[in-house]
Amino acid sequence: MGDKGQLHVSTELAGVLGRIDALGAMLDDRADAAEELGRLPEDTARALLDTGIVRAELPLSLGGYEFAPRQLIETAERASYHDASAGWTMFALQMMTGTTAAYLAGDAVAELFPDVPNGKYALLSGHGTRPGRAVPVPGGYRVSGQWQFASGMAHATHIHSAIQVEGTGELRVLAMPKSQVTLDGNWDVLGLRATHSVDYHCTDAYVPHEYTYVATTDTPVNGGAVYRLGLVNMSAIGHTGWALGVGRRLLDELKRVAAARTGARGAAVDTSQFHAEYATAEAGLRAARAWVHDVWRDVEHALDQGEVPSTEQDTLIRLALNHATSTVSEVGRTVHRWSGSAAIRRGPVDRFLRDLGTGTQHITSSPVVLQNCGKWLSGAQPDARWSFLDLT
Repeated sequence: MGDKGQLHVSTELAGVLGRIDALGAMLDDRADAAEELGRLPEDTARALLDTGIVRAELPLSLGGYEFAPRQLIETAERASYHDASAGWTMFALQMMTGTTAAYLAGDAVAELFPDVPNGKYALLSGHGTRPGRAVPVPGGYRVSGQWQFASGMAHATHIHSAIQVEGTGELRVLAMPKSQVTLDGNWDVLGLRATHSVDYHCTDAYVPHEYTYVATTDTPVNGGAVYRLGLVNMSAIGHTGWALGVGRRLLDELKRVAAARTGARGAAVDTSQFHAEYATAEAGLRAARAWVHDVWRDVEHALDQGEVPSTEQDTLIRLALNHATSTVSEVGRTVHRWSGSAAIRRGPVDRFLRDLGTGTQHITSSPVVLQNCGKWLSGAQPDARWSFLDLT
C-alpha cells in the first residue's frame, strides 16, 4: 500500500520550473500554430513532457518526483504563464496520469508505468464527471459511454474515465488504451483551442477489473501522503495553478502595453484611473495567490500528520479555487478594458483573454460549487460532507 507517513517535498521543483521557463519563447512562437492545429504540436508537447511536468505528479515509489500540493500548483502556474493552453493540457495529463499511477495496483501499474525515470509510462486523458455504464462480466466490465472535454487527448496513450457499475451503482475510474474509444473530434471553441479537449465514446469495451479503482478513494496503492487528497482535490491543484499563471501573464502583458503607449497624445494608460485599476488588479491577484498558499499550507500540514483533509479543508480548497478563478476573471476584464486594440488583434493579450473566458467555465469553478461552500461555511449544513463537487 502507499506510504501513510510524512508528506514528500521534492528537491526537483527548481529544475522543473527552470526547464519550463526555458521553453517560454518557443511556446509564444508556436501558440498560433497550436491554435490552428487544435492541439500542441508534437515536438512542443514532447519538450514540455521532457521538463518532468507529468513526472512531477507520479509516485516516488515508481520513479516519479511526487511533488507536494503547493509545488504542483507552482508547476501548473509556471507552465500556464507561458501558454494557457499548454498549461491546461499538461496539468490535465499530469493529474490523470499521476492519480492512475497512485490508485491502480499490481500488473496494471507494472504495464502502464514500467520505467518512469526513463520516460516509459502511459499518459492518460479523459473525463470523470459523467460516468459511463459498466456491466460486470467475469474478470472485469463491459463499458459503454459518452464523455466530454478530454483535455490533452492528442498526446495520451490511455483513457481515464468515470464509470458506474450496473447493479451496485458503485462509481469507479478506469484506465484503458485509447484505441478502445472513438474520438469525436469536435473541439471547435473560442478559447483553449490548442487543448484538444474532444468528446469521445465507446460501446461494450472490455476493461479488466484491475484496471479500475474506486472513484472516491483516498488510499493510494503507490506513493505517499499527497494522494490522500483524492481525485477532486488533486484536480483542484491544477486548475488553481492555471488561474494564477494566466492572471499573472495578463497583468504583465498589460504592463508591456502601457510601457509602449505611455507619453503618447491622449494615452489612457497615463491616467490616474488606469493606475488605480492596475493597482487594484495587482492587489487582487496577489491576495488570491497568498490565500491559495495559506489554504494549501494547512492541508499539507494535515497530510504530513497522516490525516486526510477535513470537511472545512475540502471546502476551502474548493473555495480558494473558485476565488482565484473569479479574481483572475476580474483581472481579465481590467486588461481588456485598458489594453485597447491589443485585446482584439492576434497576440498574447487576445489569446490569453480567450483562453481565460473558456477556462473559467469549468465545472470546478461553477456557481453551484460556490453556493455549496457557502452552505457549509455559514452553518446551514453543518453535518454535510463533500461527494465530489456536491455537498451531501
